[in-house]
Formats: sequence, C-alpha cells, structure tokens
Amino acid sequence: MADHTALVVGASGMIGGNLARELIGRGWTVHGLSRNPGGDVPGMRPVAADLLSATIVKAALADVAPTHVFFTTWSRRPTEAENIEVNSAMVRNVLDALSPKKSVRHVALVTGLKHYLGPFDAYVSGGFLPVTPLREEQPRLDLPNFYYAQEDEVYAAARRDGFTWSIHRPHTVIGKAIGNAMNMGSTLAVYASVCKETGRPFRWPGSGGQWNGLCDVTDAGILAKHLAWASTTGAARNQAFNVVNGDFFRWNWLWPRLAAWFGVEPAGFDGAIHPLEAEMADAPAIWKGMVAKYGLKEADLDRLASPWHTDLDLGRPIEVMTDMTKSRELGFTDYQSTERSFLDLFAQLRAERLIP
Repeated sequence: MADHTALVVGASGMIGGNLARELIGRGWTVHGLSRNPGGDVPGMRPVAADLLSATIVKAALADVAPTHVFFTTWSRRPTEAENIEVNSAMVRNVLDALSPKKSVRHVALVTGLKHYLGPFDAYVSGGFLPVTPLREEQPRLDLPNFYYAQEDEVYAAARRDGFTWSIHRPHTVIGKAIGNAMNMGSTLAVYASVCKETGRPFRWPGSGGQWNGLCDVTDAGILAKHLAWASTTGAARNQAFNVVNGDFFRWNWLWPRLAAWFGVEPAGFDGAIHPLEAEMADAPAIWKGMVAKYGLKEADLDRLASPWHTDLDLGRPIEVMTDMTKSRELGFTDYQSTERSFLDLFAQLRAERLIP
C-alpha cells in the first residue's frame, strides 16, 4: 500500500479518526482534513480547512495529491434544503480542488440508512415503512435528502475525472469520538453514569417498536475496514453498500446487559416514550459535580452526548435490519458483536476518564 495516499475528509470525527488509524496501520500515507484537525491519530498529516469555502479548500490542498478520498463528515442544518445545499457543497469543493491534479483513483462516501428511511424530519414519523431487511437495490425515496445530493456530486466528478467510487451506508455508528454530533454509544454511557450517580433507573427512552423489534448497528472499526476493503477491491468499484456489524439484536435483550455493566437498574418500555432530551435535562449540572468528584477529563456534556440523535434512533416506530449479502458475496466477511461494541466502548471511555 506504499503508493496509496488517502485524504480523509472529517478526520477528527468518529468515523474519520478510526479510518485514519486503519489506513495508517495498513501502510498508507494519510492526510486528515477537518476544520480543526488534532493530533489524536499518530502518523496522520493534518490539513485544516473550512469545507464550505472553495477558495480555502483549494489552498489547503495545494500540496496534497491523494489517490483515494474518503468523505466521513457532514454538517447539520435546520432544514433539509439547507442540509442539501451545505453538504453537497462540501463534497463538490474538495473534488473540484483535486480535479486538476488527476491523482484520484477512488472516492468513498459515507452516508447512512436515511437513504432508505428518509431525512430526520421524516424517518421517525412512521408515515413511510420501508421493507426490511434494507437492501442496496431499494430505490431512492421521493423526498429531498442530502445523502442523494452528496452521491450526485460524487457521480458527476467521477464522470469528469475518471475515478471509481463506493457509497457506504452504516446504521448507527458505535465508537469513541469527542464532539461528535451523532453519538449513541457515548450518550448511553453518560446517561447510565448519571443514572448511577443519582440512583435513577436506566429507563428505556424509545418506542415499543424499537424495544421489541430486531435491530443492528455499525461498529466504527468495522466501517473503517469496509471502507479500506471497498477502495482496494476491484469487484466493489462503483457500487453502494450497507455496512453493519453482522449480528441482529433486540433492545429488550441488550438494554439490561448495558445496565449491568454500569451497575444500574434497567427499566424497559412501559407503553410511553421518555425522550432522553427530557430525561437528561438536568444532566449538565449533575455532570459538573461528577467531573469534580471523579476527576473526569471532559466537562462539556454536549461534547460527549447527543440525546437528540439517540432519541431519533430509538424513537422510530419500526424495527430496522440491514442486509449485508452484497458485501459478503464480494469477499468482505468481517464481523463484530454488537454487545462487545458497546461494552468495549464503555471500557475505553472509563479508561480515558471520560466517564466514572
């Protein structure tokens, strides 16, 4: 892999950081592009830029000529129309800046299951019930969706510049990231820690459909391996893939196991939804006391937990299962236990003094 040079767009995030480590471990040269790249990934070459400024992106990438580009970031806006405008521009600005170099061989774009479920303001309503397990062959919905706009930017640049592409659609991604906007694993870890500190039960916040239905998630490590695999496998070129751990679970089975790790009392679905945003409304003040008491490293709870996004995932009225047949048939056989994804993350957060 000595001739492989990656540009990881969003390298400071959960997906991008794990991907950078995976690629460096395989012998790649890795440039990490983000607004404020840190030094958390040994061996990564940081590149700072505001992705919404074409001029700034072009200047930042003046001396970077990647063979592979990985888009692992997005920016949340109040409306889907704004999401489309902003997130498609970020993809376009990077690919336009690299176009004159003619160095890019492959572009990988990470989107997600909202490809099948619809955007945030639609996919929890229950008005649209997709056929599960979700398969890559299912067509786009007749709804505005920034994932589709991002894909279209990649397709257009591929026609112009002649590179291959892959689209990666994970479910909820589980892994360590500080300041990540969609972070169920750390959110549940913080919630359970607050429950233990206050003596509250670890109450299920979501719907009955999620509590009783089958579900899957995506470990950040599995996603990193899948991105590396698709970008270097001829049979995976110019295709879209689902990416999940490979197992199915029910929350009514997993929830007590997560509670047991923290030593808190689980409380299951009781016929009503109890959103985490409400359950954790007093958590910031409690957390400040916990930071002082236990010597925790992160005092800003918003950088660890994103209750709004966990509420969207767990509040859906339907079960969600994702089919991985396409990847399996082409040779990607990595697997990850979902219980281990959560428990390993909790152990890492505790070891790094991010939770008590």
